[in-house]
Amino acid sequence: MNRNWINRLQIVSISLVWVLFTGIAVWVFNLIKESLRLHDAPDASVGISIGAVAVFFSLASVLTDVFIGFRKGRRKDVEP
Repeated sequence: MNRNWINRLQIVSISLVWVLFTGIAVWVFNLIKESLRLHDAPDASVGISIGAVAVFFSLASVLTDVFIGFRKGRRKDVEP
């Protein structure tokens, strides 16, 4: 495969990870906001939700760091 095509696919992949995790975070915060609007009793689910969002962003950060580390360590291909 073409090197530029692979680079584009990798960037799209890491971007989709961030879009997914940001979407999950927005969804969870909207659920919390809606439960407060409906005067629902905040129990352990709110704490679990906030913890889950932190875990999602930590995972996305680690994946991004690994992705950037792999790209920095890549040697330039020499075409014969």
